Amino acid sequence: MVKLAAKCILAGDPAVGKSALAQMFRTDGAHFQKNYTLTTGIELLVKAVSIPETSDSVEFFIFDSAGKDLFSEVLEKLWEQPNVLCLVYDITNEQSFNNCAKWLEKLRAQAAGMHIPGVLVGNKTDLVGRRVVEQKQAQEWAEKHGLKYCEMSVKELKNFETPFHILAKSFHQLYKEKVETFHSLA
Repeated sequence: MVKLAAKCILAGDPAVGKSALAQMFRTDGAHFQKNYTLTTGIELLVKAVSIPETSDSVEFFIFDSAGKDLFSEVLEKLWEQPNVLCLVYDITNEQSFNNCAKWLEKLRAQAAGMHIPGVLVGNKTDLVGRRVVEQKQAQEWAEKHGLKYCEMSVKELKNFETPFHILAKSFHQLYKEKVETFHSLA
């Protein structure tokens, strides 16, 4: 049984649902707040995810960060050496999707030269009638940038655990590859 620890950075524009996602994941869907106050700075949440078909798990240290540039200097220090990335945008807000490039660039600058597993998450699928970012467009962008992709509705409790399961499997796989490399050198 292997217990891995991973620093997970949750990034995206303000009001896309990062804090709601983190809270729902941490409480297994038991804590959806209807009224959120905008995150100022960073909130740290911790939760373990079991890896299917193994006895292994990944304990995530989730850094839920403010989406405002005002806090960028603070973020840069706390974002140092991430293990996994979770970029969130609102499917009804094209600017939040377009800004994912900026967030990804900032995150990758903190881990230059390293492969960091990541996932792009389209939130608010419950507002399908107001969708402006098409799933295919987002999927293609994610693939182009080496990210996995998923959509969810935190409000409707749909797929809110998916991003973290994707990240846990990716991080675990990376760990296994490093162990195999190490053993091949021995």
